[in-house]
Amino acid sequence: MKKIYKFIIINLVLIIILFIAVTLYGNLSPKINIKDTNNIILYDNKELPYFTSKNGYYVKLNDISKNLINATIASEDKNFYKHHGFDYPRILVALKNNILHRNLNEGASTISQQYVKNLFLDFDKTFKRKLDEALYTIRLEAKYSKDEILEGYLNTINYGHGIYGVGGACKYYFNKDCKNLSLSEATTISSIPKSPSNYNPIDNYDNNRKRKSIILNLMVKDKMISLNDKERAEKDSVNLVGKKGENDERYLYYKDAVLKEFKDIPDISHDFNNLGMLKIYTYLDKDSQDSLINNINNELKNDRELQVASVMLDPSNGSVLALVGGRSYNKSEYNRAVSSKRQVGSTMKPYLYYAALENGFTTSSQFISEKTKFNLDNNNIYEVHNYNDKYANRPISMAAAVSYSDNIYAVKTNMFLGSDALINVANRVGITSSLRACPSLPLGTSEINIMEMAGGYAAFANLGYKVKPHLIKKIVDRRGHIIYQNNDIKTLTLNSNLTFILNNMLTSTYDKNFIDYNVPTALGLSTKLKHTYALKSGTTDTDEWYIGYNKKAVLAVWLGYDNNKEIGKIALNAQNIWYKTIENYEKNMKDVWYKAPKSLSPVFVDPISGNPINDDREKKKLMYFVKGSEPNNTIQVFDEKMNN
Repeated sequence: MKKIYKFIIINLVLIIILFIAVTLYGNLSPKINIKDTNNIILYDNKELPYFTSKNGYYVKLNDISKNLINATIASEDKNFYKHHGFDYPRILVALKNNILHRNLNEGASTISQQYVKNLFLDFDKTFKRKLDEALYTIRLEAKYSKDEILEGYLNTINYGHGIYGVGGACKYYFNKDCKNLSLSEATTISSIPKSPSNYNPIDNYDNNRKRKSIILNLMVKDKMISLNDKERAEKDSVNLVGKKGENDERYLYYKDAVLKEFKDIPDISHDFNNLGMLKIYTYLDKDSQDSLINNINNELKNDRELQVASVMLDPSNGSVLALVGGRSYNKSEYNRAVSSKRQVGSTMKPYLYYAALENGFTTSSQFISEKTKFNLDNNNIYEVHNYNDKYANRPISMAAAVSYSDNIYAVKTNMFLGSDALINVANRVGITSSLRACPSLPLGTSEINIMEMAGGYAAFANLGYKVKPHLIKKIVDRRGHIIYQNNDIKTLTLNSNLTFILNNMLTSTYDKNFIDYNVPTALGLSTKLKHTYALKSGTTDTDEWYIGYNKKAVLAVWLGYDNNKEIGKIALNAQNIWYKTIENYEKNMKDVWYKAPKSLSPVFVDPISGNPINDDREKKKLMYFVKGSEPNNTIQVFDEKMNN
């Protein structure tokens, strides 16, 4: 009995000490600056604002409908006015339920804790992150009244469609001031923050109604409204004035990519209590972003499930001009442009062919294109097929293999060189995803992020200079001090002469001179393009890619399904998105292709065989060679070397 009594006394003392410590910490700590909390302004490449987290509508608590206040408290934190920042009974219940159900689905964050989260851009579930959140919650509760906390919270939370704050939400959804909302309208808006992409009434009206019914029941339970009030509100239809695609949804994937990049910048603080208002200057080109989205919407209007990711960047410095991470931000905030990895198909082949050039191949080097079975280690057989089972059944040049995206040629080249050669080149230009050394590697069986791929191709567009894709130019704090500036570092990682040869070879993908037993993979663009581009497409059962570039821009487009469903025939959709967007960007620019280095020898060759020919031949291609490696009429077929 004495031991139990002693145990109780010790724990009571510890609780008292902890309470005193928490109180002292809260009272003695400096006051948190909540005026500029979560106040971010993003600027485009013309230094015009395109996103602000405050939306220009800060609403005092007295000017917010009591219905909306009550609905928020009932749904988010019914004991808000009773606790001191943490709802301990609710925490214990959530902990018990999570243990019983063996998951972490039930949370117990209070309004104060959720408001504190808006002081941070880093939402990682680390111990330090949780500790910082707890300490800031203590300071917030000690220095501000409950009404001030609730007012700040309502003016910072996400209400969907790029709207942060209740003032902007009331204007967007109902074109009303917050104080004039009906109970039905108030519960419609308070239903959104739990999951803005799933519960905003513009895109998911039925989901919003279900959530609204739950909140109305909670309000009845907490005696905020009567049962009759609830029934009338459920029957009361609301007049939504906002429309799909409004309120700059076009820039929200780009915005999220900016904030992700900001979070990853070392050596600067990432919480708003220290930084206050931030002005983040980005490279967003609104015209290109709008063009990209319009082309996506026009090409994919018949398939709502088909997803897209696309990145356009300036290869001279890696700055991202446009970015799309999905079909609709309001339906899915998952940013495929920066977060997903997919099989890249034949867009992997340029890394292989650069490696081949580096190892003594030329654009005229030949392999036989025919149905082939490879004998691998342990007596395994690997059989490779070309698209549509088209084969030359004779030696073809590397240029022809590029034009037709010949898989036989690619696998033979990879096996001749060894996969390490391809992997080495990919790593040198910025591909950090894991690449598995295997015969099928050049066919794009490894998964890579689209931003990585755009960055990798930028090294080709730069004639060998590697750049890092980035969206942020500079960051300015509330005092006008530049706290971050991008340095636009370029590093020479490839041979410029060989890169020029590769770039010239990649124009064969839409060159009519290659029409023969097969046709170039992008032949349909031969009469549509007004500028010259290096271009490569890639197709797997589940993915479609187009990546092309010149001096001015690199544009990568991916199409596919999130559930990896087979894509069918969508190549023309990806192709149209690509060429219409990049041509729009270069519409007022001259067609300035790369100038051939004087150290290279130009030779007219037969497009299919790569043999030298007279320039009076109708079908010919001007190719470039390192001096001393020019082709002759006795080109050795590399199959012979492989078999020796």
